[in-house]
Order: sequence, then structure tokens, then C-alpha cells
Amino acid sequence: MPVVLSSHAAGQRIGLRARSADALRAAAPALLGYAAVRVIGVLVLVVWNIHRKGSALGRLSSLWDAFWYQAIAVHGYAGTAPRPGPYGPYEPYAFFPAYPALIRLVHTVLPLQPNRAALLVAWTASLAAAWGIFAVGAHLYGHRTGVIAAVLWGVTPYAVVESAAYSEQLFTALAAWACYALLTRRWVWAGALCLAAGLTRPTGIALAAAVCAAALWELVRRRGGWRTALGAVIAPLGFLGFLAWVAAVKGRWDGYFRVQDAWHSRFDLGRSTFYSLRDLFTHADQVWLTDVVVAAVLAGSVVLLVVSVLHRQPPVLVLFSAAMLVLALGDAAYFNSRARFLLPAFALLLPLANGLARLRSRASLVLLLGSAALISAAYGGFVVFVYPDAP
Repeated sequence: MPVVLSSHAAGQRIGLRARSADALRAAAPALLGYAAVRVIGVLVLVVWNIHRKGSALGRLSSLWDAFWYQAIAVHGYAGTAPRPGPYGPYEPYAFFPAYPALIRLVHTVLPLQPNRAALLVAWTASLAAAWGIFAVGAHLYGHRTGVIAAVLWGVTPYAVVESAAYSEQLFTALAAWACYALLTRRWVWAGALCLAAGLTRPTGIALAAAVCAAALWELVRRRGGWRTALGAVIAPLGFLGFLAWVAAVKGRWDGYFRVQDAWHSRFDLGRSTFYSLRDLFTHADQVWLTDVVVAAVLAGSVVLLVVSVLHRQPPVLVLFSAAMLVLALGDAAYFNSRARFLLPAFALLLPLANGLARLRSRASLVLLLGSAALISAAYGGFVVFVYPDAP
């Protein structure tokens, strides 16, 4: 009997390795394509930085919020000192813990400085995100669409953030794989990944809302069981748990939101976004290129959401995209961060990927995506080295 059990376990391990190898081979074109366009983006930054002090990688590892993630990783929340800001002191409690925890882990295990560890985690997460985007696209629309969707994510206007020491890559990876788990009816996995996403960024609540709504619909239709209910229960626990912890540290139930006041971040139903868009036309002499690009991204995202609905995208993807868009449009914080906030809304790219998949000429497709990569890289250089504020 022990021999039989051992043989069975060995067979399971061999089967798992074979399935993993097959999955990696299927995703290889997407991962290689994504890596290629991001290498172009980083090389443009290196060339742009030739006559400047410091390195391009150093710049990518120290942009704005990157400081906070690395400080938390090294010193913890209590050991990271606040910094003065126009609306109150900036505090580390505004930043969720999953990305700093991974930075600390890599920094502890490998002989890397915190900034290099932060880049390694971010770049690894970006590949995991590209793989997840491919998996969702291929599952719904075919292998070719999945590959193109992953590459498109690497050439968005703010794709430079995918190569920086930010948390959007990790959140996108968790969100994409959570959606894939849900689409393949792995409800507990979807909930667990959603929990982790809720420990990564505040927009984890958008993913949790989408997963819970999808689970509720399944339960109402009597198609779901205890796994569906369990996935829905654990999905929001990461986000809610971090808010509860900050509330305990601050001694008030709204502690996290009061910390966010320093960034002037609150939900104002889109009033600030309206005023920012209005200023594009009434104060044209004060407009940066970034203002125009962010406005175009917001408008394009609205259009792509409508197209996603018309194409009958699965409800969980539509709900996630819609929730991300509502949060981006409704936040009162810094206008030019809205495009970065929408980076994890990968499902908005699926209609474009599905349309491009119909191109018969591979050369035309490569030329189109290559041109998009160069334009994205050039704009990324502008954001990193010219524009004075955070992306």
C-alpha cells in the first residue's frame, strides 16, 4: 500500500510538472513579447540618461512612492519617519504592506540593496502579470489574443511604471490571476488572490467587489457551493484587515483615510476630475503633455469599457474594470496619477487585442506593436526625466 501511494504521489508530481511546462510553453510568446517591449522602454531610458548623473535603473528604483516602499521594507511602518506635506504629514501607513514585505524578503535572502531588490520584485511581478493577462485573454478569445493583450499592456502610455519600483505590477498580477481563477471556477483561489491584492493596493477593494458580486450572482442562481461562498468571504479580508490595523494604530476607525488626507486623496464623485479636465481648455498655457495624455487615457478607458460591455465580456472583468474606472475618475487626488491607477485594469485591453488578432499580416502586427513600444518608451522617458511630478 505505501508503494502504491508513493507511486500515485509521484505520478501527481510528474503530471503537475508536465502541466506547468505546457502552460509555460503556451505563455512563452506572450512573455517574450512583453519582455521585448519593456526592454525597449528601459533601453530608451538608458540612452536618455547618458549625459545625466546617476543611472536609469537608479532613477526607476527611486521615483516618488518607491522611497516609501523601500523605507517600510527596511525600517517597518513605525520606524519610517513622516515627511512634511502641503495638506499634512506624509506617513507610511498610506502604503499597503505586500510589496514592501516582498522587498524585505528578497533583500534578506539575496545580496541586493533594497532598491535593487525592489526592482527585482517589480520586474518579476510584471512578468507574472503579463502571464496572467495572457491566460485570461487566451481562455476567453484564443491564444493569439492572449499574446497580443500581454504585449499591449507593455506599451500603454504609462507602461514605464511597469519597470519602476512601484506596486502596480504586483497588484496587476494578483488581479489577473484572480480573474483567471474565477473564470475557471476556482473560487477559493480567486478569493485568496483577491485577499493578497487587497494587501497590495487600496484598489484591491475594486477587485474584491467584482469577485464578491460574481460569487453572489452564482449563489443566487444556485450554481455555486460552499467554495463560491468561501471565496467571496475571504476576498475583501486583505483590504479590510489593513484598514483595521491602521485604525488600531491611529486609535480611530477612519485612521487610514485621515492618513490619505496628506495626499488630498478622497472620493469626491469626480468633481476634481471635472475641474482638471476643464482646466485643459481654460488654462491651456499651463498644460503639460502629461495632462493631455492622462485625459486621453481616461476618455479611452470609458470607450473601452463600453466596448467591453457590448462584446459581452464576463461580468467579473466588466465589474473590475468599471470599479477601477470609478475610483480613478472619482478620486480627488493628483490628476496625473489617474492613468497609473488604471494600469491594473487589463481587461480594458482585451477588445483591442481581439481586434488586432484579426490582422492577417504578422509583419503589420509586429510593426504596429513595435511602433507603439517606441512611442510608449519615448513618453516614458519624458515622464521619468522631464516631467517634475510623480507619474
